[in-house]
Amino acid sequence: MLEELTISRRHVMKSFFAFSLAGGLGLAGTGARAQVNTGKKPLIVYFSMPETDKPDGMTREEANSTVVINGKVLGNTQYVALLIQKYTGGDIFRIEAKTPYPTDHETLVDLAKEEQNRSARPALLHNVPNLKDYDTIFLGYPNWWGDMPMILYTFLETHDLSGKTVIPFNTHGGSGFSDTIATIQTLAPKATVLTRGFTVSRSRVDRSEPDLKAWVERLGWK
Repeated sequence: MLEELTISRRHVMKSFFAFSLAGGLGLAGTGARAQVNTGKKPLIVYFSMPETDKPDGMTREEANSTVVINGKVLGNTQYVALLIQKYTGGDIFRIEAKTPYPTDHETLVDLAKEEQNRSARPALLHNVPNLKDYDTIFLGYPNWWGDMPMILYTFLETHDLSGKTVIPFNTHGGSGFSDTIATIQTLAPKATVLTRGFTVSRSRVDRSEPDLKAWVERLGWK
């Protein structure tokens, strides 16, 4: 399955979150625990796959993939990305597939596993048009089958992140980052990758804002 835990549907009427941080602010290759805000606007890149856009009558699986705010349905990772944008003032880019993913849960689960088994590289609908303008990239994704969705591989293999600081964040159903940060390091060997990023269980996405804000402030954004 895409995520392991089962929770009930969440309707959220205001921003109120809590997060699970995988400890520290380690930077790959330096061992440093330091602020990373360069003073330039960061870019928040994310992939999110809500399984419905309808706030009412959700199935358990649809609820597990979403947060609802004032009647608007957001994917879990999308919600975290928007919070990071809120507290950093960064620009945002959503990774989308040229051939849209299905929203039916079982179909999506099967496709995700099939893509993983054959090391698929789903085509992107769009590339980041002005990547050179950013020094810092927040990179967000759900944990699917203990890995990044394969479209993240496409993104990392088609966008040169050399010289940039990459800050991973993800949402999950119990597996945290798994080995995805090491994978990012492999796919972006000339980037500086934050080795201990921000990971939040889907059961806590709707309660993580205060701690997420504190984490972003530790990175240097006030």
